[in-house]
Amino acid sequence: QVQVVESGGGLVQPGGSLRLSCAASGSAISSNVMGWYRQAPGKQRELVALIHSGGNANYADSVKGRFTISRDNAKNTVYLQMNSLKPEDTAVYYCGLLATPVPYWGQGTQVTVSS
Repeated sequence: QVQVVESGGGLVQPGGSLRLSCAASGSAISSNVMGWYRQAPGKQRELVALIHSGGNANYADSVKGRFTISRDNAKNTVYLQMNSLKPEDTAVYYCGLLATPVPYWGQGTQVTVSS
């Protein structure tokens, strides 16, 4: 059974940092594209970052230079390091194991950036 579990969200002040973790089981993250997405209230889910097999990464323009996606294959875990956080980053963040024919999603973790 494939499971994806996010952790690390919370409340942080503008300019602060958080590190989100996504632990997967039942499938090797190294064999899949892994992604972080976020959804703010009343808005569509949007892509934040992707990491591909081979290690190359893609980022939304809004987070380039501030967020870094990485993975630890031994731990079967993907991370999202978020620096210089802005109130606009407030959202529920979801980790996706983008397998075919269907992706697997975690339950989401709330990130709130507020003073």
